[in-house]
Amino acid sequence: MTQKIIYSNQVDTTLMTIIGVGNYNTVIVLVDENTRRLVLPRLHCLSEAHVIEMPSGDKNKTLDTLTAVWQQLERCGATRKSLLVNLGGGVVTDLGGMAAATFKRGIDFVNVPTTLLAAVDASVGGKTGINFMGLKNEIGVFACARSVILSTCFFDTLPIVELKSGYAEMLKHGMLSNHSDFMELVESDIIPIELESMLELLHKSVKVKEEIVEQDPKEHGQRKALNFGHTVGHAFESKALADGSPVPHGYAVAWGLVVEAVLSHMLKGFPSADLYVLAGFVKSNYGAFHITCDDYDELIGLMRHDKKSRSGEVNCTLLASFGDVRVDNSIGDDDINAALDIYRDLMGI
Repeated sequence: MTQKIIYSNQVDTTLMTIIGVGNYNTVIVLVDENTRRLVLPRLHCLSEAHVIEMPSGDKNKTLDTLTAVWQQLERCGATRKSLLVNLGGGVVTDLGGMAAATFKRGIDFVNVPTTLLAAVDASVGGKTGINFMGLKNEIGVFACARSVILSTCFFDTLPIVELKSGYAEMLKHGMLSNHSDFMELVESDIIPIELESMLELLHKSVKVKEEIVEQDPKEHGQRKALNFGHTVGHAFESKALADGSPVPHGYAVAWGLVVEAVLSHMLKGFPSADLYVLAGFVKSNYGAFHITCDDYDELIGLMRHDKKSRSGEVNCTLLASFGDVRVDNSIGDDDINAALDIYRDLMGI
């Protein structure tokens, strides 16, 4: 099944049309406490839908929460002819997508991302999943939403941290695209947000991901380009979670972009001038993830657990230059240690 992406700030009307065309016998909406309060009341077409509320936050993207959603789908009388609307950020779309893909071996679902991060990343591309045993997205399936409605009209509900988190994934897409797209992003103001211009940047950014996913929907080859920044970023994120001080996903990705750009410079000749521009932008907007050399072994261990790694080796996507992507790079511990040293210098740690 292909995934239809719709760009519209008329979300209520668009969703009403999707529900009508699908002729569903039951409509269920998955929300967290934030989207139930701030967003659901704006969508009149869901006023009669069954509502399932899950707790917010990445720490709740667990098997226990997934089980609770399955149980509530059962109680709602959901069938193979039901529709699940995932209304929320990446936690809701990731977990809701997995719930829909596995309940009765699969029911239709629609993603309505309400955060910039979910719009540019989690809701698009067919990846669903939960965290498991302290590891990010360790359990999941590939399953495409029937439709994804991308809009900026709910971004007025977001705190600045959430906007910046999503912008980091857009920054990654810019680096995978070309120098001009990257510079447009680093020269734009994240705050204050201008919703119409952000919809335009969002469209351009998601197009980069769409083109890569179309070539390689199940990540056998070129889709691994989208992992740029994520091997190290997920390690930062997992360490922060284990330490009891969780960090936003996009912030971890931003810091991961810097480390993997350092590795790209060391191993593939990525230009140092562009590395400094990236590091300066990330430091100014995201601060730094504070580590010492005593943390290196733990971080490398987390990188080895990453789904992209094989045979105990750390595997990264690197760039020779903007748009010149090199996937499946095995990275030795010495190079990672050196890159983390340089990261600390660049970020003033």
